[in-house]
Amino acid sequence: MTQAPEIPEATRRRHDREIVALAVPAFGALVAEPLFVMADSAIVGHLGTAQLAGLGVASALLTTAVSVFVFLAYATTAAVARRVGAGDRPGAIRQGMDGIWLALLLGIAVIAVVLPLAPGIVDLFGASTTAAPYATTYLRISSLGIPAMLMVLAATGVLRGLQDTRTPLYVAVGGFIANAVLNVGLVYGAGLGIAGSAWGTVIAQCAMATIYLTVVVRGARRHGASLRPDAAGIRASAQAGLPLLVRTLSLRAILMIATAVAARLGDADIAAHQITLSLWSLLAFALDAIAIAGQAIIGRYLGAADTEGARAACRRMVQWGIATGVVLGLLVVAARPLFLPLFTSDPVVKDAALPALLMVALSQPICGIVFVLDGVLMGAGDGPYLAGAMLVTLAVFVPAALLVPALGGGLTALWAAMTLMMTVRMATLWWRSRSGRWLVTGATR
Repeated sequence: MTQAPEIPEATRRRHDREIVALAVPAFGALVAEPLFVMADSAIVGHLGTAQLAGLGVASALLTTAVSVFVFLAYATTAAVARRVGAGDRPGAIRQGMDGIWLALLLGIAVIAVVLPLAPGIVDLFGASTTAAPYATTYLRISSLGIPAMLMVLAATGVLRGLQDTRTPLYVAVGGFIANAVLNVGLVYGAGLGIAGSAWGTVIAQCAMATIYLTVVVRGARRHGASLRPDAAGIRASAQAGLPLLVRTLSLRAILMIATAVAARLGDADIAAHQITLSLWSLLAFALDAIAIAGQAIIGRYLGAADTEGARAACRRMVQWGIATGVVLGLLVVAARPLFLPLFTSDPVVKDAALPALLMVALSQPICGIVFVLDGVLMGAGDGPYLAGAMLVTLAVFVPAALLVPALGGGLTALWAAMTLMMTVRMATLWWRSRSGRWLVTGATR
C-alpha cells in the first residue's frame, strides 16, 4: 500500500459496514463446510472402528481434492467482482458461468481418475486391510459428487463476486442439515452402512449445486447473459486459476511437510501437533472470512477504476486483520488450559502442546495481515505474484522445518518454523501491497 492520507471517518465506517456485511456470512459458510465431515464421522463411527477408519482415509482424500480446486472460488470471485465494478453485470454472470463450466469439466475428469483407481489410491495412503474396503466404497460413491462440489465452489465465487455472501451461508447451513438427515436415514434407516453415508453426502452436494445453479441461471436470464459454454471463456478461467493452483499446492506442501516432521519427533509430538494444527485451522476461518470480503471488495473497486478506493479498503482491511489477530491470540492464551483437555488427557501431550499453542497465539497478528493481503491480491487478480511468493515461502520453510529434528528441536521449534513461514508470506505480500503494482483497473485484468 502506497502512502496516502488518513482515511476519513465516514469512509472508514463505510468500509467497516462492507467488510462486516461480507465477512460475517462468509465466516458462517466456512465453518459449515467442515461440519459435513464431522457429521459423517459421528454417524459412521457407531458402525465400527474399521468403518470410521475407512471414512477417515476417504474423507481426507476428498478434502484434499476439494482444497486443491479452491481456486475455482477465488479466481471466479475476483473476475466477477471486476465486472460488477465496471457496471457490466451481464458480463459478470457470463464470467461466472465460464467458471462453473470449468468446474464441471474438472469434476468429470476427477471421476474418470478416481473410479477405476480408488483401491490403489486407498492403498497408497496406507489404509489397513480391514479399513480399505470401506474407504474404497466411500471414495468411489463420493467421487460421483465431486462435479457438484466443484460447481458449488465456482458458484460460491460467482455470488461472492456479486457481493452476496448471505446466499452461500444459507445454502451451506441447509446442505449441512440435509447431509445429516440423509446420512442417518440411509446409514441406519435403509441399512446401507458406510455406502449410505456416501450417498447422503452426494445427494446433499447435488442439491446444493442445484440451488446455486438456479440462482445463477435466474440472474443470467434477468440480465440477458448467455448460459452456453464458451471455450475461450473457460480457457481464460483456467489460465486465471492456474497460478492460484500453484499457490494452493505450495501451501498444502508446507502443511504436509510440517506434519511429516512432527511425526519424526515422536508420538506425543505428532499428537500435540495435530491438536495445534486443528486450532490453527479453526482460527484461519475467522481470518479467511475477512480475506473473502477483500476479494469481493477489491475486485469491485478495481473494476470501477477506483484505485484510491481500493487502497483505502486495503488499509482498512489490514487494520481489521491485525485487530482480529490480536483478539484471537489473546483468546488462545486464555483458553489453552481449557482447550487441551477436549482433545487429550495425556500429560506428555499437553506439555508438548502448551508452548506450541503459545507460538500460535503470538503469530495471529501476522496471520491476520497475511490472510487479508492474500485476499486483496486475489481480488486484484494478482495470481502470478501470489504463486511466486508462495514458492519463495516454501523454499524458506523446507530447510527451516528439516533442521528442527536435525538440531534436536521439538514441537515448539517446528511451530517457530511455521511462524517464520507466515512472516515470510507477510513480507512478500506487504512488499507487493506497498508497490501498488496490483492496482490494475478495468473489467478484466
